[in-house]
Amino acid sequence: MAELKGQKCSFCNENKLVLREDEVEIPHFGRVFVLSMECEACGYRKADLEPAEEKDPCKYTFEVKSEDDLNVKVVKSSDATVKIPHVMTIESGPASDGYITNVEGLLNRVKQMIESSVDGEDDETLKKKGKNLVKKLNKVLVGREPLKIILEDPTGHSAIISDKAQKSKL
Repeated sequence: MAELKGQKCSFCNENKLVLREDEVEIPHFGRVFVLSMECEACGYRKADLEPAEEKDPCKYTFEVKSEDDLNVKVVKSSDATVKIPHVMTIESGPASDGYITNVEGLLNRVKQMIESSVDGEDDETLKKKGKNLVKKLNKVLVGREPLKIILEDPTGHSAIISDKAQKSKL
């Protein structure tokens, strides 16, 4: 892993930004560069995945039906959009991160996003809706409820790595 310390952070202007780059081979996906930056002063973080080769735009659809499906690997670039119908859509954009996780890790990220948005909410109807979404995700996480995940990437740098995942063109 290559690491470059003492870089200037564009947020706090301190020379405490650490840049990291690592090359990883992901089975059924290929070689990717994992890029990250983290400021030791202000805590700013950003991560992304950059494939070593060009790919076509893609869309993956995956149905979570059992606890075993929670272990399926998810590779998400910062350009990808994650859609979980009737729960949440995570749009790509400048603040979007790329990461490698599994379905369980992705669902826990979504659950955390919902919980943090409900914490500061004054509207009781929205609070209740958020709590119901968290309950739904908890049922999925113990294998008691199915859930569909859609991963769309115009750069083709994302994947849901499973024989059960349906890949199509975007």
